[in-house]
Amino acid sequence: MPQLLRVQNFNVTRDGVAAGADQSFARPFGLDGAEKLFAWAGATASWPNRTDPGGSRGLDDYFTRDFAHGIGAEIMGRNKFGPQRGPWRDHEWRGWWGEEPPFRTPVFVMTHHGRPSFTLSDTTFHFVGGDPAAVLKQAREAARGKDVRLGGGVTTIREFLDADLVDTLHVVVSPVELGPGLRLWQSPDELLDRFHREVVPSPSGVTHHLFWRK
Repeated sequence: MPQLLRVQNFNVTRDGVAAGADQSFARPFGLDGAEKLFAWAGATASWPNRTDPGGSRGLDDYFTRDFAHGIGAEIMGRNKFGPQRGPWRDHEWRGWWGEEPPFRTPVFVMTHHGRPSFTLSDTTFHFVGGDPAAVLKQAREAARGKDVRLGGGVTTIREFLDADLVDTLHVVVSPVELGPGLRLWQSPDELLDRFHREVVPSPSGVTHHLFWRK
């Protein structure tokens, strides 16, 4: 079986915005109210950061629970890893996720500025340059036959879409608008020349868009 490059549980507003331009430590997504995009996942029983019992079951929970299934490595852009720009000034910064990141696989952070790899719990972060195809080749080797997740952010996903490397996408559209920002699309119909699509509304109010390569 081929190793797929998969986008999973990627969140956008009704008008396709996934992040703002003014990212900071205080505003990881550069948007006021960004938590509204993820409320559907946080409400599920399988949300990994849940500290109390309960949570919803059903469609949303299926996608939350399936997040790690069959994944052997992740690719992310530098802005998903942290808000620093340019040469690394602070090697003490080791991501937003604390001492136990949720990935549990090798993670390849795309950057023009190298830094040494490091491991937190069972996740190892590698900082790599190169074009999308070259980075995907490294990630597939590290995934040892499993699929590779393309974790974002939005600019990185657009780069891999433009390179025609993405095999499947799961995009969650929330019925909110948070102002101007970086868009995944103007309309999801833009992808229909290359992908089949199924649209599944959820009782939580979000809509799951599932794309797979033609």
